[in-house]
Amino acid sequence: MVKCGFDNEKYLQMQSEHIRRRLDQFGGKLYLEFGGKLYDDYHAARVLPGFQPDSKLRMLLQLRDQVEMVIAINAGDIEKNKIRGDLGITYDRDVIRLIDIFRSFGLYVSSVVLTRYHAQPQVKAFQSRLEGMGVKVYHHYAIEGYPYNIAGIVSDEGYGKNDYIETTRELVVVTGPGPGSGKLATCLSQLYHEHKRGVQAGYAKFETFPIWNLPLNHPVNLAYEAATTDLNDVNMIDPFHLEAYGVSAVNYNRDVEAFPVLVAMFEKILGDCPYKSPTDMGVNMAGNCMIDDDACRFASGQEIIRRYYTALCEQKQGKIPDDVVPKLEILMKKVGVTPADRKVVSAALEREAQTGAPAAAMELPDGRIITGKTSDLLGASSALLLNALKALGGVRDRLHLISPVVLGPIQHLKVDHLGNRNPRLHTDETLIALSICAATNPMAELAMEQLDKLRGSEVHSTVILSSVDEKIFKRLGVNLTCEPRYQG
Repeated sequence: MVKCGFDNEKYLQMQSEHIRRRLDQFGGKLYLEFGGKLYDDYHAARVLPGFQPDSKLRMLLQLRDQVEMVIAINAGDIEKNKIRGDLGITYDRDVIRLIDIFRSFGLYVSSVVLTRYHAQPQVKAFQSRLEGMGVKVYHHYAIEGYPYNIAGIVSDEGYGKNDYIETTRELVVVTGPGPGSGKLATCLSQLYHEHKRGVQAGYAKFETFPIWNLPLNHPVNLAYEAATTDLNDVNMIDPFHLEAYGVSAVNYNRDVEAFPVLVAMFEKILGDCPYKSPTDMGVNMAGNCMIDDDACRFASGQEIIRRYYTALCEQKQGKIPDDVVPKLEILMKKVGVTPADRKVVSAALEREAQTGAPAAAMELPDGRIITGKTSDLLGASSALLLNALKALGGVRDRLHLISPVVLGPIQHLKVDHLGNRNPRLHTDETLIALSICAATNPMAELAMEQLDKLRGSEVHSTVILSSVDEKIFKRLGVNLTCEPRYQG
């Protein structure tokens, strides 16, 4: 069972107040770069138990009347159909998803900026779609020598060639579907244009991780490194902050490396840089809202193990460089955890050894361990799902929730009409069959009512699962890992 380690309500209050103070500091307009996931930050929710995935959005709602949203997306990411890994959708689709979400909460989305734009046909089609939704679209262009050619960048031939984004509110949140979207460049380009127009404007950055006022090797910060091993991000002591204040603060290599360039840009745009360090630019209050350090340390260790298993599977599939797994092994050693610390791993492997076929195990939020085996009717994941729902609903283990009258036609459809060689039901098919039976079977109905209670459970499979099963577990809010091997 995971203990609560984070005070979410305190976070909402402190964070919104800190942003208000930063607005007052500049006395005009503030461009706030929002790093990480703004709406569904599941990483933060896993390593800071008690943090809600939509916390940052809820915090902005406290400033709703002052905020407008600008979404940046790299035109190259649209062109190559870049996928957001946690959701399995393209970046351009995610932009539309975010617009719908922000609008549904009453936040004002003023525009989308297409960064590194050069009139790609696919990008122009996306622009037409946005404009059909009533969203203004602006273009920012690639700048030769960026980010080191300061004289060229901060000029009419650099930022000056970019479209000026018309904004009407004092707090402009610049976000994007993922890293490399051009959020920082968008903010700095706007500062340049505002300065030319005589408008007082400032810049700040909201990046949840690493948490600047935790120790460098705190598991929460090491879990951030684990999440970004493919980007080669490394946590480090901010040398500029240490020199300016004599205080250690944690930042990451890209911000530290880029800071001298940012200082030069600020000086050229504003005449002076308002910050003495990369840490100064941030407005993150998460470190002040941790209420149980041990709970956060434990949760972060578990997250690093999960990242390790994910990397093993991605390495097996040829999706990541070979150096990612060794980096994660080093991080596990730093935190003092091993794969054996993930309880469901040994439970799943023991079940597989007993049955001689793929198996899976789940740790429920209350700490109980449930297993599922492969049978003629169900895959191990489907069996596990039904067994977990029985356990949560207090349904007898030997009771069948799905009638053979329902199972038979589904298998007939799969094998005889759709050409599947495997008659076993996937998790999505199992849930559909269960929902059909729930119409006439009170026990099946009771099991269906337990689905929301699976959120936060831990699952391990002894084989790499199909994309269908993966997505179902993700939608149920279950944390999934797999052994790096295929069933066939």
